Amino acid sequence: MQKDDWSNASRPTDENGKQYHIRCGVGEVAQYCLLPGDPKRVGKIAEMWDSGDMVADYREHVTYTGKIGEMDISACSTGAGGGSTASAIEDLAEIGVDTFIRVGTCGAIQDYIKPGDLIISTGSVRMDGTSDGYVINSYPAVANHEVTLALIEAAERLGYGYHVGVGYTAASFFCGQGRPGYNGYNQSFMKNILPDMQAAGVLNFEMEAATVFTISSVYKLRAGAIFTVVANRVENSFKYDNSTVDNNIKVANLAMKILFEWDAAKKAAGKKYFHPSILK
Repeated sequence: MQKDDWSNASRPTDENGKQYHIRCGVGEVAQYCLLPGDPKRVGKIAEMWDSGDMVADYREHVTYTGKIGEMDISACSTGAGGGSTASAIEDLAEIGVDTFIRVGTCGAIQDYIKPGDLIISTGSVRMDGTSDGYVINSYPAVANHEVTLALIEAAERLGYGYHVGVGYTAASFFCGQGRPGYNGYNQSFMKNILPDMQAAGVLNFEMEAATVFTISSVYKLRAGAIFTVVANRVENSFKYDNSTVDNNIKVANLAMKILFEWDAAKKAAGKKYFHPSILK
């Protein structure tokens, strides 16, 4: 069989069981997986592990697997937006991943949130478009409580400033987030997105969380998300600082280590769900 020959049109794999979109197979990824958007960030994530090697590099999906202490961990880039994110999650789940943390950047829409701050999402407004292909839109895009709590605990241990709340996942960077498109293109509904979401207490705009949360929930997987703020739409400010952008990676890596420890504690106690007193 040639490299580009694939079987099973429903869920394409090659003769070695490699998944079509990410080019990874069973045993090549860990149970715990970080999901950055940018393929170039995956190597940076792996540099923060105790060890790590590239598993695959295909299209927008770069995948590394390695270790933090005794824990096996992976990272796979999704590209931008819901469609490619869904493809990555589908393939990763098929070969054993059950815990995801989306790590990315975002634009804040509340005046008290500044560039460089971190946002941990508890849920997201489902305007990503992709998640509508999985379940009716009234189904909530909610982060898993254990992953969210682990992210909060990690941010506290590292001493980083953070905010916790609901975000907004848009289907596009410009018009979908209330920005004018090329040549000033605008529609009346776009003008209401920002003020309406501010009034609802939404914290930020980004493009993947609702897809990650919704698919993970319907497939009975765990997912959370953490973002570095690089823009504030209220102030019209933009600051991309590599040092603060890397902070969400540090939090996510530590959160996965915490989840690994909590999962062991749950197993030892014979419990299905984590609760704080399980650690006593």
